[in-house]
Amino acid sequence: MNIKEASERTGLPSATIRYYEKESLIPPIDRDESGIRQINERIIRRINFVKTMRSAGMSIESLRKYIELFDSDEDTMQQQRELLQEQLEIIEEKRDDLQFAIDHLTYKLEHSEHLASTEEELR
Repeated sequence: MNIKEASERTGLPSATIRYYEKESLIPPIDRDESGIRQINERIIRRINFVKTMRSAGMSIESLRKYIELFDSDEDTMQQQRELLQEQLEIIEEKRDDLQFAIDHLTYKLEHSEHLASTEEELR
């Protein structure tokens, strides 16, 4: 399939797919004799994997390192687990920050009679 079809299939813009290739987050994509990218199922799976990890907040640098580890012929499972654990801790901290903000807004809405006096103190 070409990059437009891959874009439709993955829900990512073509530019993002090209960027992932440039950054070595996905393997180099074969091209036909006209120079058009020919994307196979393996590449689609890798694009979706990268998309998921980016959605989890993993940086390009960390993701590139993780991919290098799992593409390695050596046993890198421990290093992979450490990177995933670091990312989990980062995203859990973000979740906690968001939950604090949600709780604060919920409290303000549930106690709106106190909004005027509380906000007057902030002025």
